[in-house]
Amino acid sequence: MSAAVPAWWAFPGILLVLALIYIPTVLGGFYAFTDWSGIGGWSFVGLDNFVKIFQTDELVGALKNTIVLAVAFVVLTNLGGLLFALALNRGLKTRYLLRTLLFMPVVLAPIAVSYIWSFIFAFDGPLNQALRGLGLDSWQKDWLADPTLAKLCVLTVMVWQNVGLVMVIYLAGLATVPIEIEEAAAIDGAGRWSRFWHVVLPSIRPAVAIATTLMLVQGLRVFDQIMALTGGGPSGATQTLATEIYQQTLVFGKFGFGAALALLLSALILVFSIFQQLIMRERSATGA
Repeated sequence: MSAAVPAWWAFPGILLVLALIYIPTVLGGFYAFTDWSGIGGWSFVGLDNFVKIFQTDELVGALKNTIVLAVAFVVLTNLGGLLFALALNRGLKTRYLLRTLLFMPVVLAPIAVSYIWSFIFAFDGPLNQALRGLGLDSWQKDWLADPTLAKLCVLTVMVWQNVGLVMVIYLAGLATVPIEIEEAAAIDGAGRWSRFWHVVLPSIRPAVAIATTLMLVQGLRVFDQIMALTGGGPSGATQTLATEIYQQTLVFGKFGFGAALALLLSALILVFSIFQQLIMRERSATGA
């Protein structure tokens, strides 16, 4: 029987986590209620920073963009990842090669990928050149200069780089579904959709919860793709809370106000994550 490990052995690790994660987080939350500029003294301003956020049209727009992009990102990555996982789960001889190709964008640096896509979306870039070569001159656009198209371009890059990760999560979930159950349902006359809805989907519900939570958090804090593709433009059309935090703190030197934005983003992630988990738990309990 092995000897018990002394509790004090964990103290260095605990102190390191406190020093690097929890103490800075608490300090950041505290500075959200101050007018600290990053240098020198500060004064306590209470909720003034948060009131200013909701009274500034640009920041309210950034909040809306954050939510819209996150929701669309969660839906598209989960739908695409699930479809790819179902297609590459069994039977296809080239499935391992295709899985690798789909997963490759996940391991690339988001900022590098975004700069490549910014070249593709440029007015004289490969996309417009391909459309011109196909005789579709009317389809050529200044993709990153149009507010609506710029959002779609950002969303496209986000989904393209992350759908492979969601696919892998769903493949892991599908691997736990016994093929005998699907075969029995097929023998009983269940169609392909019926087997998926009543057999496969309930079995992979934990994978759905994991994929949805991860993509929700990643969608709410998107930063690299926006900074590389549009810089928050045109006219703030792709500005999000994460990019506003960067600008308010490092560009304008308003560290207290930036901390308030960061606290708002953290609260948003927490609320959405809890809401999503409650929905998944309720569906699991009802067997939906």
